[in-house]
Amino acid sequence: MDKMGGPRPAGNLRPRLKTDVMTRRLVTLGGGAVIASILCILLVIVAEVYPLFTPARATMETALTPAEGERTPISMGLDEYRQSAYLITKREALVVSMKDGILVKNVRFPWADGAVAVSATPLADGVVALGLSDGRVAPVEITFESSFNERGEKVADCVIRPGEPVVVNKSGGAVKFLAHAQTEQGPVTAAVIGPDELAVLSVTESKSLVGPVEKQATLKTVPLPLEGVITAIAMDKRGEDIFIGTSAGRIARVSLKDSPEPVAGEIVTAASAPGASVSVLGFLLGGRTLVAGDTAGAVSSWQMVNDEHGVRRLIKNYSFTSHRRAVTSFASSARNKGFVTADESGQVMLRYGTTGSTLLRVEAAGEKIGQIVMPPKGDAFAALTAAGEIKEWKLDNPHPEVTLRGLFGKVRYEGYEQGEYVWQSTGGADDFEAKLSLTPLIFGTLKGTFYALLFAVPLSLLAALYTSQFMGPGLKGIVKPAVEIMAAMPSVVLGFIAGLWLAPVMEKIAPGVFLMPFMAVASVLAAFAVWSKMASPELRGRMTHGKELLVIIPAVLAAVWLSLSLGALLEQALLGGDYRVWLREALGLTFDQRNSLVVGFAMGFAVIPIIFTIAEDSLSNVPAHLKAGSLALGATPWQTALRVALPAASPGIFSAIMIGFGRAVGETMIVLMATGNTSIMDLSVFNGFRALSANIAVELPEAPEQGTLYRTLFLAALLLFAMTFIVNTAAEMVRLKLRKRYSEI
Repeated sequence: MDKMGGPRPAGNLRPRLKTDVMTRRLVTLGGGAVIASILCILLVIVAEVYPLFTPARATMETALTPAEGERTPISMGLDEYRQSAYLITKREALVVSMKDGILVKNVRFPWADGAVAVSATPLADGVVALGLSDGRVAPVEITFESSFNERGEKVADCVIRPGEPVVVNKSGGAVKFLAHAQTEQGPVTAAVIGPDELAVLSVTESKSLVGPVEKQATLKTVPLPLEGVITAIAMDKRGEDIFIGTSAGRIARVSLKDSPEPVAGEIVTAASAPGASVSVLGFLLGGRTLVAGDTAGAVSSWQMVNDEHGVRRLIKNYSFTSHRRAVTSFASSARNKGFVTADESGQVMLRYGTTGSTLLRVEAAGEKIGQIVMPPKGDAFAALTAAGEIKEWKLDNPHPEVTLRGLFGKVRYEGYEQGEYVWQSTGGADDFEAKLSLTPLIFGTLKGTFYALLFAVPLSLLAALYTSQFMGPGLKGIVKPAVEIMAAMPSVVLGFIAGLWLAPVMEKIAPGVFLMPFMAVASVLAAFAVWSKMASPELRGRMTHGKELLVIIPAVLAAVWLSLSLGALLEQALLGGDYRVWLREALGLTFDQRNSLVVGFAMGFAVIPIIFTIAEDSLSNVPAHLKAGSLALGATPWQTALRVALPAASPGIFSAIMIGFGRAVGETMIVLMATGNTSIMDLSVFNGFRALSANIAVELPEAPEQGTLYRTLFLAALLLFAMTFIVNTAAEMVRLKLRKRYSEI
């Protein structure tokens, strides 16, 4: 007797029991290892995705003692490494150390004895334009030249080169507002010379192969039909439009593009409240998106687009979170579409222009901020208060473009007339704004899966039903292994065949392909009708199960030949000789050679073996007594198959379809090679798409590690993981319910 009181196992059973225990433990260990591996992969993906959604943070690093008297700054800027700051005062330019506030250098302006600076506008390439009290504009070149000291530390030496002033206000009045752009023809400067008058100074540069550059300056004044006085001014990067803010809360546009003379254009209302005036105007990186702030604290973005008549209009993109007080300053990032705004109460807000989101708010100064700047790296911002004090914050915001709206919602990008879903991760210009919407990729994944299953599910299920219920054992022993061997076909081979052979062939015979399903059904029915009428009873008696293929195969081949022939005739007779032109002109559909139809056939071919094998096993394992009872009650074999075997095997069939769905969702190489990889959202079978898996394969090798694109691709992988998990979980729940329902039969 053993310890439990039962009989001891025979001696020859003990090794078997030990083997069973060891096997059970090994299987359990293997299953646990698989689950642990999947969880580890999930944790790695989540760890890469998590930083995308961490909020922006700002940490104060510097607060410098303000200058006094004549040295009270009116403008400032930082070098790339935030070691030095330049300050523009009325009569000189100062360079101070951001570490301890020590004055490093001062350069007195050569015109300081006759005029003082009353305004300063930072321009491109390290140039600051100063508006002088005597109606002139003076450029000051300020550059930081990096070098290494004896300790190997990188230091920046500030070089200040005042330029020659140019008269823009012949009456001698102070120039308080300036805007500038560097065009292909030369620099253009716009200056406000009166309450409602604008001066535009254009310098045309003639470059020759030999000799100096010849310059010709043209000064033009533009009276503006404005309501109120001018309070702000900005010019786009290309020098095509000047935008003027007024005390009445309007933005007026002056066009320099289509006429040799400046032309006053449209006027739009920009202020958020009655009585508010436009206090700040500025452009984001690239010079296409205009940002406006008003005295009520509102901030909005605008852009030029062509309306339905082809006329350029200024339209509002976004309204951002408002400040408490009047907006006093604006600064844009030199790395992306981010910017900061400040108000009279000392509050600073960090925003992102592409998505219209406010990422961070900081109670910065506690007093009015006269100017706010961002260094070239965009990793900090500094505020210059009305009293001349400098405060600097280090900014931690590596992924400003990532928001739920930017990833999954419609976004109105620069140059777009309305919000759209767009994936375009890279561009040819430094001012390109990344478009990282995952919606078209999810759409493409589901679209490819739909067309693949639309082709694979009917064929595989009908084949499984026929093989398990009607085919003879000999033929079944050949057909089933042959279909299962199809699963061993590498997907890269299928994608290669689909992209290089099937796609060009499909383009030539597309009308015939759409006729094939109808012709095949009609041909098979006609063949069996003829067979039932003409075949003798002796011949039909010798036709055992499975030999129907001798009739079906010739009928299907005839249907294929007839479909291709009729397709060519229909194309010539009804579709104008070229169905692609007809699709474009009659239905507005474009035909891409590598399209969803090709992917449906290729990926369906890869999915068929999985669905067929599982469904056939489920149908073959239906208890024989159920089918025997049905036949005994007078049901035909087809009635038994459809009404008894099919419902009883439905849990397994449903699992087969869901496993096929998971196989299609995760497919990479076929959709990568057989589609155009265009991230468009169109249900048309004639267009391509881009799937999540293919996008990861295409983009990941070129994505900078730990960058926004890199982490967004991991987010796409997480979405794939979640999609398959949700589908498989739902499938298992449905399968268990179906199994419970039909287990009582």
